[in-house]
Amino acid sequence: MPDIPKNALTRSVRIATLPASYAGRAAWGFGKKVGGKPAEAVTAEIQQRTAEQIFSVLGELKGGAMKLGQAMSIFEAALPEEVAGPYRATLTKLQDAAPAMPAETIHAILADSLGADWRDRFLEFNDTPAGAASIGQVHKAIWHDGRTVAVKVQYPGADKALIADLNQMARMGRLFASWVPGLDLKALIAELKERVIEELDYLGESQYQRQFAVAFEGDPEYVIPHVLAAAPHVLVSEWVDGRPMSDIIAHGTPEERDRIGLLYERFLLSGPERAGLLHADPHPGNFRMTDDGRLCVFDFGAVAVLPDGLPPAMGSLLRIAQRGDAQSVIDGLRDEGFVLPHVDIDPEQLLNYLDPFVEPARHEYFHFSREWLRGQFTRINDVRNPDFAVGLKINLPPSYALIHRVWLGSIGVLCQLDATVPVRAEIERWVPDYVGPSGVDI
Repeated sequence: MPDIPKNALTRSVRIATLPASYAGRAAWGFGKKVGGKPAEAVTAEIQQRTAEQIFSVLGELKGGAMKLGQAMSIFEAALPEEVAGPYRATLTKLQDAAPAMPAETIHAILADSLGADWRDRFLEFNDTPAGAASIGQVHKAIWHDGRTVAVKVQYPGADKALIADLNQMARMGRLFASWVPGLDLKALIAELKERVIEELDYLGESQYQRQFAVAFEGDPEYVIPHVLAAAPHVLVSEWVDGRPMSDIIAHGTPEERDRIGLLYERFLLSGPERAGLLHADPHPGNFRMTDDGRLCVFDFGAVAVLPDGLPPAMGSLLRIAQRGDAQSVIDGLRDEGFVLPHVDIDPEQLLNYLDPFVEPARHEYFHFSREWLRGQFTRINDVRNPDFAVGLKINLPPSYALIHRVWLGSIGVLCQLDATVPVRAEIERWVPDYVGPSGVDI
């Protein structure tokens, strides 16, 4: 199999086959319907073929194409069931799998990063990757001291591929809108472009991972693999076995779903206070449960540095919103830069628009479900609903970009888990300036 395509034109042509092929399948489907084949069967076949091609193209190109697929997979729970069904397995694959690079390519990268004698660092090295994702793939190996390690190797040309992909996909709004009505692809890609370049720096990632590992060392609920060696394109860390979150989403019992949902929520909220960092890549491929019941966390390429913890305004505004004080909420959002001075928004409509963020914390225990998320998503993206216009008026300050990504993304993942989580107690514990009446619904 050839290396990841680096040429921008080559990659653009490959990505452009997605909408072109979708249009061709739609025309084929129309012909089948005219010929008498049931419409439901034709639609299902078109969706399945489209899903297969999406994985093939985005998976082989890796780079920004895979990164967008991963970002979209977080919000799979918001899709209507008739659309989500055919794509669910494909989007899950995009979270933690992709076609692998040849062994000789991997060896060349290791030699360049760790030295010509790189094999002396390992007692064993498995050329078959244990996993592959957007900008790198992971190999299982035995370190020179006998420890089992994960060796993450970055794809050659990943930097150029990322930018080429994201620029091309910005022109594909109509195709993605056919999957998720209301999806603001332009904003999503703009945010991705700002962050993915940071994820190319494995040395920087190693520092964040070390910081998390020290902060959570010895914790009975979490395990963060320690980094053993790092170079700009190679990262070696401890290997941790466990059950992928995606498997619990697909096959977990209610108890397993609730347990991993709680640990997932707690880790994301507690990171800023415990480590001064927010893990900002919340898709399920980065989390797994160990046999002893701990949550293992991977991939620290996307991190928000928050040495003083989460912004206090988050807690105070959430508390005020729960009490229904719409005017105070809009005043607070103006102070934080979410509503610009010249923008006029009806306070009550704004409060309604923010309901997906506020509702879970109103209850001692909240059941995150696909049905709830679809209802919220449909409501705020219905052009006939007055709340729809509110979303067009809200600004996202740069200091909140990753916080918003994590907050919204974690809601999507918890809904995939179908988990019941004591959200309010966790917010009270980890979010500054939030005081809710524990045990009593607001």
